[in-house]
Amino acid sequence: MPNPTADQILELERAALDRWGKGDPSGYTDLYASDVTYFDPLVGARVDGLPAMRAYYEPWIGKISVPRYVILNPCVVAAADLSVLTYNLVNYQRSPDGGESIGSCWNCTEVYRRTSTRWEIVHSHWSFTQHAAFRNLSPQQTEAG
Repeated sequence: MPNPTADQILELERAALDRWGKGDPSGYTDLYASDVTYFDPLVGARVDGLPAMRAYYEPWIGKISVPRYVILNPCVVAAADLSVLTYNLVNYQRSPDGGESIGSCWNCTEVYRRTSTRWEIVHSHWSFTQHAAFRNLSPQQTEAG
């Protein structure tokens, strides 16, 4: 039988992704703890705290459209009051002709903490999955200045 904690965490994450895909980042901000920390390849430094996350997402409200996504390789490692969720995300986009194509591909790590009333995200880390700019680089080239 699946771990109930894993099911709960994945359900929370999918609900946030569903809202995100409709242009509503508050699916995530509703899950974030007040002391959340956040890494994203689109920002130069860690984002600290819920007010900073709300400000970061503000320009994105109503502008995101992800009609379909797939979570691949989900893994939840759970302890008493802490769970770490990792997965790969594939976002799909609709073409003007009505077709569908792969959009952005991501690696995600979410650290959830259980409070007395809910699970909340205390750390979120997003990175591109096998970004095209790095596909053909050797390990030495990735570290070269």
